[in-house]
Amino acid sequence: MRRLAIIGNWKMHTTPTSAKALALQLREHLKDVTQADLGICPPALSIPAVAEALRGSNISWGAQNAHWERDGAFTGELSVDALQELGCTYVIVGHSERRHVFGESDDMIAKRLARVAESGLLPILCVGEKEAERQESRTEEVLERQLTKGLAYVEKPPGLIAYEPVWAIGTGKRAEISDVEEAHRFIREKLQARFGSHASEVRILYGGSLKPENIEDLALSQEFDGGLVGGASLSAPSFAELIARAIKRRNH
Repeated sequence: MRRLAIIGNWKMHTTPTSAKALALQLREHLKDVTQADLGICPPALSIPAVAEALRGSNISWGAQNAHWERDGAFTGELSVDALQELGCTYVIVGHSERRHVFGESDDMIAKRLARVAESGLLPILCVGEKEAERQESRTEEVLERQLTKGLAYVEKPPGLIAYEPVWAIGTGKRAEISDVEEAHRFIREKLQARFGSHASEVRILYGGSLKPENIEDLALSQEFDGGLVGGASLSAPSFAELIARAIKRRNH
């Protein structure tokens, strides 16, 4: 069984001051957790403050995006070199908000992922269908396209992939266990077809309205390797409870 990974995505929440305070609270609440890999991806401007708060702890930190070029005239983008200097471990790539709000193409996402992977940082590739696509029974079609195009420039799979059905993100509607398992199995099959035995090393996370109240049944599933957590990661008690429940169920 693969080791759990539970990563918080803070999106555009927190300022450097509030991010540092929250990171310190998380450090205290999670100091005894040893049975899962823990991470936080704060807004870019808050990464230095979070790094200062978490350095030497059992919680890693990362970024929510990164550009594929080392440097250059790319206003508003983040360089991998800068993220490495800040001690980042993770980089989220292809989040649905980047795809559907900011118009990032599959090719842009593929180039971002390849650059992050090349650097030694761990990309978290996000994939998932919109509500209309699910209603049209196109979930597997969408996942296959996002995986095929998103992994086009790498020879090995990323260490983490997050299945995040767009209709479940921030809506309070977590996908049904059977839907999550079906999607995760499909992702694993596509990884095996492309990467062979290396596919077994990839941890497939679920993201989409994860809360302490709904994590336990997911954690029982063999297809669940962890979570990419949004709102629940913005409260230290909530995130700590979610993690504790996931670990308890996983080891039940």
